[in-house]
Amino acid sequence: MQNWIPKRHAMRKPPAGKFPRRHLALAASTLIALGLTLLLLPGENAEAKRTAIPLDLELTPSRISESVSAPEEPPVAIEQSWKEIPVENGDSLSAIFSRANLTPQDLHELLSSSSKAKELNKIKPGQKLSFKISDNGQLDAMSFQVDKLNSIIFERGVTGFTTTKMTETPEIRQRVASATITSSLYRAAQDAGVSQGIIMELANIFGGVLDFVYDVRKDDFFIVIYEELYLNGELLSSGQILAAQYFNRGKSFEAYRYINKQGEVDYFSEAGESMRKAFLRAPLDFTRISSGFNPKRLHPVFKTVRPHRGVDYAAPRGTPVYAAGDGRVAAAGYSKANGNYVFIKHGEAYMTKYLHLHKRAVSKGDRVRQRETIGWVGSTGYATGPHLHYEFLLNGVHRNPATIVKQLPAPKKVAAGAMPEFKAQIAGMQLQLRTYAAQRNYTGTGAG
Repeated sequence: MQNWIPKRHAMRKPPAGKFPRRHLALAASTLIALGLTLLLLPGENAEAKRTAIPLDLELTPSRISESVSAPEEPPVAIEQSWKEIPVENGDSLSAIFSRANLTPQDLHELLSSSSKAKELNKIKPGQKLSFKISDNGQLDAMSFQVDKLNSIIFERGVTGFTTTKMTETPEIRQRVASATITSSLYRAAQDAGVSQGIIMELANIFGGVLDFVYDVRKDDFFIVIYEELYLNGELLSSGQILAAQYFNRGKSFEAYRYINKQGEVDYFSEAGESMRKAFLRAPLDFTRISSGFNPKRLHPVFKTVRPHRGVDYAAPRGTPVYAAGDGRVAAAGYSKANGNYVFIKHGEAYMTKYLHLHKRAVSKGDRVRQRETIGWVGSTGYATGPHLHYEFLLNGVHRNPATIVKQLPAPKKVAAGAMPEFKAQIAGMQLQLRTYAAQRNYTGTGAG
């Protein structure tokens, strides 16, 4: 007999998408457990990242921030550098621009930019040019060092190059130097470390009262106070002489630099008398007299007695010859006897003559100032060797140049109304000269 189950008791298939509640709860628990397991168990990539971290790294906020890649910053513009090119012997602007990899067009554009650019045509060895050139080879700027204190800057603008003059201000220091004469002023001053420019200026200041050929004697003594110019601790050059004192044959000569209310600069004695006389005692520096004024001299070339109406100063060829006083050139030329010559008229009464010059620096009609170079020592004409023949005429009559200056008009003086100001201005220099002479124990008859 078949077993049978009534239809109402047969198993029913659940409708699609529906499960008993307990089945759903079981499935949900299983999925949650599986998810947690996957989260807690590290994968391969996670393990790789973990092992890449150093063991001693402290994960402080600052260190963590370092490990994060920062956004890229825009590139910083690199400032152009200057290329310096010194001026060498025989250099030209075109050669220097070529060494700077610039074209003739660059040079033309710069030279035509302003009148200041014309100064570039005067470049000398030892000066410097500096260039700022862009990446595409264009000249953006140039600096021309005129000297250690002055430069001219050319910068490219919208319409061409602009020009700026730059001037450094040097530090001014005072220096005191002194020396005892053993052979010549030049050698003594050189041994004391005095520059050639100061030596020449010292001779110029005392040139109206001392003849450094005739008057200088062994054991003469001098003191000079002058300026020196420094830039960044480096000595650039000597400046002005502020005061000087020269002891000669027991006499003392003092000179002080004085600036009056009109801004005029000159040197005066402590009594206010100008050191600049009408005529120099000698028209050149540091020589010896080879032949003096002598109406009965035996001529060295013709070996006959002929008057020597001047003074012969033996000096190396090329030594500068100065105008003995202010005046106008009355004659300048060449003759068989005189060689190259210059005659200067000083007012109506005086004339000076300069013979046997190597070259002349002036022409007839030129105005000249005292101590202006009018030529150079030579041996042209009837001359046995390089020397200057110098003559001095008063009202057409030859006079001895070594003695006539003592008979000339007195030099100018500081005005009476300006004497208090003059005294006040030189007081400090007077004290320095006195103090220094006392320290050297100099009495005026010899150096201590």
